[in-house]
Amino acid sequence: MELRWRLRRIHLLFRRLASSIALRGWTGTLRHIRRSKDAFDETTSRTAVLRPPAEGFAPRRALVIDSLPPDATRDSGSMRLIQMLRLLNGSGWRIDFIADDGHATPSAETRLAELGVRLVRESPLRWLAQQGNAINAVMLCRLPVADQYLDIVRHRAPAARIIFDTVDLHFIRERRAAEITGAQALLRQANRSRRRELAMVEACDITLVVSDDERLILEREAPTAHVEVVSNIHEAHGRDQGYHGRSGLLFVGGFGHPPNGDAVRWFIADVLPLLREKDPSIILHVAGDIDEESRRSIEHPGVIVHGRVADLRPLLASSLVSVAPLRFGAGVKGKVNQAMSHGLPVVLTEIAAEGMHLNDGKEALVANTPSAMADAILRLHRDESLWMALSEAGLENVRQHFSVERAGVALSRAMEHPFE
Repeated sequence: MELRWRLRRIHLLFRRLASSIALRGWTGTLRHIRRSKDAFDETTSRTAVLRPPAEGFAPRRALVIDSLPPDATRDSGSMRLIQMLRLLNGSGWRIDFIADDGHATPSAETRLAELGVRLVRESPLRWLAQQGNAINAVMLCRLPVADQYLDIVRHRAPAARIIFDTVDLHFIRERRAAEITGAQALLRQANRSRRRELAMVEACDITLVVSDDERLILEREAPTAHVEVVSNIHEAHGRDQGYHGRSGLLFVGGFGHPPNGDAVRWFIADVLPLLREKDPSIILHVAGDIDEESRRSIEHPGVIVHGRVADLRPLLASSLVSVAPLRFGAGVKGKVNQAMSHGLPVVLTEIAAEGMHLNDGKEALVANTPSAMADAILRLHRDESLWMALSEAGLENVRQHFSVERAGVALSRAMEHPFE
C-alpha cells in the first residue's frame, strides 16, 4: 500500500509539472515555483511545522477550502457542501474550513460549528505551515480556489490526498453561454477555462463531479484522472399540501450565477406573455440573491421578486409549478432537486434536466421553446392527475438518485479508498 502511494505521488509530480506548463507555460511555471518556494521558506522560518500524529491515535483530519463559507440560502452548491461536511463529520473526520475571501461573519462561523467544522481565522499560509503535516485530505472547491491553492497545499500538506471539487465544469457552462449569445469573448474564455480545468483535474488526486454526464466528459478529456460522482444531496421531504390551494410559478436562483439571470429574462420576455394571454392570473415568483439593477430589469406585470428567502418551504408549498428555463449551464440543478424533494412538479429545459435522471412526462416536463414551455405549464394547471403523477415520481427520483446514503458511499470512496 505504501509503495503504491509513493509511486502514485511520483506519477502525480510529473502530471502536476505538465499541468502547470499547460496552465502557465515554461516561464510562468518557473516563476510560480520560485514564488511558492519563497512563500514557503518565509513562513516555515517563523513557524515550527508539526509532525503528523502517530497512526491510530488521532482522528482523520480534512481541510476544506472554498471562496465563501457555505450558506444554504445563497446557492445550491452551498446546500451540497453542507451535506458533505455533515457526512464527513458523522464518519469521524475532524474538519477545518478556510474561506478564501477571509471575511467570514460570526454567523457563518456559528453555522460551521453546528456542522462540527472549525473555521480557520488566521492566515491560511501560516495555518498550513503549522498544521499541514497532520492533514490527511484537502478538498479544493471550484476552479479559482483550486488554481490558487493547489501548489501551496502540496508544499504544506505533502501527505494529504488532494480532492478537486468542480461543483460544475466551468468550461462547459461558459461554452454553452457563448453558443447562446454568439459572443466570441465568451468562447475564448471557455477555451481558457477548459485548459485550466483539465490541467487541474490531471494535477489533483481525485476530482469530484456532480453527474455521470460530467464524469463521461472527463473520462474522454482526461482519461488518466480519478473521478468520482458526488451529486446534489437532498432528503425527500414530501408535499405540505396537494394540488388544490396552490397557484403561481416559482423560480429559485441567484443572479450572481449568469444562467439564472438569463433564464428569468428569457422566461419573462418569451414565455410569460403566452401564459398570461391564456390565464392573466398566472404569477411568476422569483427567489434568490438579485442585485438592484437586475431587480429593476425584471419588473414586469405578473412577476413578484422575493430576493433571498431564508425559508423556501412556504413558497414551495403554495406554488403550483416550479420552472427551470435555463438556456445554458452545467452540473446538476439544485433548484430542480429542491422542488422535487417537496413534491412540486417541474417544467424545465433539456439543459436544466441534464444529469438529473429525468424522463419527459414521467418525472418532469421538458420544453425548450417558449410555446412548448407555456403549453407544459398550462397542462399542469388543468390536469390534476398529471400533477400528482409528476409529484410522486419527482419524490422517488430524489430518493433514488440524490439521497444522503448514495452521496455518503461516493464521498467515502473519494476520501478514503486506496488508489487503483
